[in-house]
Amino acid sequence: MSDPPPAILIADSRALDFLNSIATPADTAVDWISDGTGLMSWFRQTGLVPSDVLKALQAEAMPGELDAVAAQARALREWFREFVLRHKGRPLNARHLAELEPLNKLLQRDEAFYQISAGRRTGPGALLGQMTRRWRSPDSLLLPLGETLAKFVCEENFVDIKACEGAQCTLLFADHTRARARRWCSMGICGNRAKVAAHRQRLKVAH
Repeated sequence: MSDPPPAILIADSRALDFLNSIATPADTAVDWISDGTGLMSWFRQTGLVPSDVLKALQAEAMPGELDAVAAQARALREWFREFVLRHKGRPLNARHLAELEPLNKLLQRDEAFYQISAGRRTGPGALLGQMTRRWRSPDSLLLPLGETLAKFVCEENFVDIKACEGAQCTLLFADHTRARARRWCSMGICGNRAKVAAHRQRLKVAH
């Protein structure tokens, strides 16, 4: 079996990139987190988890443990996809909080804390403060996913969430263009396909 292509990271939102971790970039569907190895590769490409943490967890994982975490990640992905598709194009409000209870339950498992460390400079700025977490087991990999989805829900305007207009495309993105006129996941993929199709249609009509 050949290795999957690089992850598709075109959504202008890491949460939507997570939803786009299953897609059909050509003729065959690709799931970048179909197993534990794929999940670790996707984390490396997105930078959601520090590389040293991934290396340590992969070395310590029991057989099948990372595959089980990948299955949980896929379940989280599909649950969140349904939420996003149900509400995209309209702003969220407090009435939607009950629907997000599964996400809040995941977040309650986190062991995050603020840590002071040495910076690269002397004098002002010599000390840095940042959030970190205890990575006790492979299933803690779900926590940065949960945090990413939670920030997305709280900070993103769902009015700006769109589905690509490509006929066979399933990719989602956040339209942060000034005119909010983005239509395609990528001009190099679906945008060009649409241009070619429109050109062929014009030629057909002309003849």
